[in-house]
Amino acid sequence: MTSAVRGAATPTTLSRSASILSPIVDFLCVGGLSLIVFVPLLLSGGEIGFVTIGAVVWLQIIINYAHFMASYRIVYRDKETMLKHKWATIWVPLIMLACLVFALVEAANGSRLMLIAFFSVGSGYLAWHYTGQAWGMMVSFAHLRGVRFDRTEYWLIRGGLRILLCWHLAWFLNTTLTHPEGFTIVYKIASAATLLAAVMGFAGLGRMWSRTGQAPPFRAVIAWVSIFIWYAAIARWGLAGLFLVQLAHSIQYLEFPVRIELNRAARDTAHNPISHMFIYGGVMLGVTFLVTLFVPGPAKAAASTLLGAGPDSIAPVLISWFIGIHHFFTDGVIWKLRNPEVQKDLFAHVRPVAATVPVPPLWWEMRFWQRG
Repeated sequence: MTSAVRGAATPTTLSRSASILSPIVDFLCVGGLSLIVFVPLLLSGGEIGFVTIGAVVWLQIIINYAHFMASYRIVYRDKETMLKHKWATIWVPLIMLACLVFALVEAANGSRLMLIAFFSVGSGYLAWHYTGQAWGMMVSFAHLRGVRFDRTEYWLIRGGLRILLCWHLAWFLNTTLTHPEGFTIVYKIASAATLLAAVMGFAGLGRMWSRTGQAPPFRAVIAWVSIFIWYAAIARWGLAGLFLVQLAHSIQYLEFPVRIELNRAARDTAHNPISHMFIYGGVMLGVTFLVTLFVPGPAKAAASTLLGAGPDSIAPVLISWFIGIHHFFTDGVIWKLRNPEVQKDLFAHVRPVAATVPVPPLWWEMRFWQRG
C-alpha cells in the first residue's frame, strides 16, 4: 500500500470511529502483533532457521495470497475500474504473461536468465512495496487523527524509508550474488545508514509533535517502528526472516481492503452489509485456497530460485512471482491516498467535522511540488 502527499493540512477533528476496524485490531495489524512476536525473538539471540512448521507455513501462504486476492478484488471489481487502470489490469499482465512463456521456453532449453530476471525484479519491487506501505500506514492513521505530515516531515520520514529500501536491495544482492565478496562493503555501508534513517524518522515525528502540539498518532508510530524491526529480522534470520516478515506485511495490509468492502457494502442499500461481508470473506478464502494448491508461496519460490529450480517446479515458481510483481504494480496504482475516490472508499465511516486547510509548500520545494 503506497501513498503520496501533495498538500499538508492543519489538524482537524474527526467524529465517529477514528479507526480502520477498531483501535485494538488496527494496532495488532499495523505492526503490534509482529512487534510482540519479533522483538523477544530478536532479543533472545536465537536462530529460527528456515521455517518448517507446517501450520506456520500454511498460515503464511494463505494470508499472503489472501492479501493478493483482496487487492485484485479492488482493481477488477467492475469494468469501469478495470478500464480506468488499463495498465494495471490489462497491459502489464499481458506483458508479464509473454515474459513468463518466454521464461518457460528458455528453461526448457537449459537457461535460467528469465527466471533470474523475474526473481530480481520481484525482489527489487518488494523493497519498494514494503517501505511504501509503511508510509501509507503512517499517512492513513495520521488522517484518522485529523493531522497530516507537512512537507518537511515528509522528506525526513520518507527519506529514511528510502534508505531502508536501499538496505533491502543491498541485502538482496549480498544474499543472492554468487560471489558477494566485492559487494560486502556496500552492504555494510547500507546497514550503517539505517541509523541515519532512524534519526531522520525521529526528527520528522518530533517535528510533527512540536508543530501540532500533540504526540504523533500511536498507530502511525507503530507502523514506522515495525519496518525497522522487520528488516532487523531479515538481517538476523535471512530468508526465514523474510518469510515471517511477509506474513506480517500481509496482515498489515488486509484490514484496509476489508474496510473498503465494508464501506461500499454499507452504501448499497439493496443488500445486507453483514451478509455481503460473509460472502466476501468466503469467496476470498475459497479463491485463496485454490491458488495455494497450485502456486508456492513467495518464500518457497525464493528458496527454489536460490537453490536452483528444477524443471517440475519452474512453472509454479514463475507464476508465484507473476502474481507478486503484478500485485506490487496494482497496489501502487490503486492506493493513492491523495485520490478523493480512495479517501471516499477508505474513510467513509469517518466523517470530518471541519475542513482541512492546505499548508503552502516551503520555498525550496517549489521545484518539486505542484499546488493542488
